Amino acid sequence: GWAGEGPGASGKNRHVCHAAARLEMSSLWEEFSRLGTEMIVTKAGRRMFPTFQVKLSGLDPLADYVLLMDFIPLDDKRYRWGWGNGGRGPDLGVLNSSLPCRYAFHSSSWLAAGRAEPAAPGRVHFHPDSPAKGAQWMRQIVSFDKLKLTNNLLDDNGHIILNSMHRYQPRFHIIFVDPRRDSERFAHQNFKSFSFPETQFMAVTAYQNHRITQLKIASNPFAKGFRDGDPKP
Repeated sequence: GWAGEGPGASGKNRHVCHAAARLEMSSLWEEFSRLGTEMIVTKAGRRMFPTFQVKLSGLDPLADYVLLMDFIPLDDKRYRWGWGNGGRGPDLGVLNSSLPCRYAFHSSSWLAAGRAEPAAPGRVHFHPDSPAKGAQWMRQIVSFDKLKLTNNLLDDNGHIILNSMHRYQPRFHIIFVDPRRDSERFAHQNFKSFSFPETQFMAVTAYQNHRITQLKIASNPFAKGFRDGDPKP
C-alpha cells in the first residue's frame, strides 16, 4: 500500500505534504522478508535484488523534486548465522525481538554476536534523474536500479557503504526544490520520508540462508543462467 513515515503532513510544505509512495513488487519483498532478507555487499559494489522501486502520487506536477535514498542501522548488534540454539528456533532474548520466528530454519538462525561495528560513513544515493518535475516522477515507476551496496570503507564510487552481518532499513526521501533565495530556512518543511518495513535486510558477503539463495535465483531475471544450469545445491 501507500506509505509514509515521520510526523506526517504537519508543518510540511504544500508541495510535499500530500506526497505518497507505493512500494512496487511488495509481495516479493514480503516473501523475502518472511525468510529474512539478505543483500550482498562487495568491495566493487552490488546492486540490490529485489530492486527498490516506488510509484509516486500527490506531487505538484510543475514543481521540481530531488529523490534520494539512505540506509539506517536497525539496531546496535552484529549477527552471525549459526547453530547456537539446538534447533529450538530463535532465542528471543538474544535476537532482536522484531525478527520473525521464521528466521530459524532447522537448527540454523541469525544470532546476535556482539555489539555493532562503528557505523560506516553515512551516504545518500540520489536518483540520477534528479531534479525533475513532479509530473515526470509520477508518470512512471521510480527505480533505484543504479544503487550499489559495498563494504569497502574507502569506496570512492559513491556506493552505499554498509557493514556486513548488520541489519538495515532503507529509507526513501522526496525533497522539494524550493526556488526561494532563503530556502535553507525551510529545509525541514521541504522533504517527506518513507520507510517500508518489508525492505529491511541483513548485509552479507555471501548468502547464509539457502532459502534466500533459492528465492533469489527463482525470482531474479538476471539469475536465468543459474536456473537453466540447474546447479547442484
